[in-house]
Amino acid sequence: MKRIASLILTIMAAACTQADASSSPNRAAIAADSLHPIVLELFQSQGCSSCPPANANLNALADRPEILALSFPVTYWDHLGWKDRFARPEFTQRQQAYAASGRSDGVYTPQFVINGRSALVGGDRNVLNRAISAAGPAQGAAAIEIKGNAIELPAGTRGSSAQILLVTYDARVRSVPIRAGENNGRTLPHRNIVTGIRNLGSWSGVARRVVLPPHGDTALMRAVLLQQGEGGPILAARKI
Repeated sequence: MKRIASLILTIMAAACTQADASSSPNRAAIAADSLHPIVLELFQSQGCSSCPPANANLNALADRPEILALSFPVTYWDHLGWKDRFARPEFTQRQQAYAASGRSDGVYTPQFVINGRSALVGGDRNVLNRAISAAGPAQGAAAIEIKGNAIELPAGTRGSSAQILLVTYDARVRSVPIRAGENNGRTLPHRNIVTGIRNLGSWSGVARRVVLPPHGDTALMRAVLLQQGEGGPILAARKI
């Protein structure tokens, strides 16, 4: 009986080890995915009553290494009773550029744009997850390398044209009590709020090294996007 009990314990231990291995993340896969993250942009506003579910979905995805989740607060809800404290005109213009290029189906909130190629409302977590899985990582250029205070863009297809964009965002939870408008009385938590976008030049398919500007506020995070023009597809991205 002791031998049988010992055998059972051995089998159970092996089964538990296999279960732990299958449930734990593949570190190599995560590392590879972080070199080619899926770029998820949410255009939203504190003045929009439909935005909190989509905003909550972005917050839940903010820490995933294979996703670069960015929140772009827009300004066109500001005149309806509550002014979004994080909104900027350039974020509204970015969303309008996607609509003008045909990459999105219009200008509305909430709106997720995935890799600069497709758009959806994104308030339903399951629908959003399926869209993310179907899109996969940004494609069109090799991984952006980080070397000290510079980024290195490998050679690609000659004649390609893309902008090198430096995005600054706040990864901390910023909870805002809403005192008027459609969300009056609610406190909305935000993550990965974009605070600025800076154009660092262009990439034409030729290997290039770009020195990054000084990091003014070290409490903020930064990422680089390689994007084909205003409202165009994102070819590569990298968190810094």
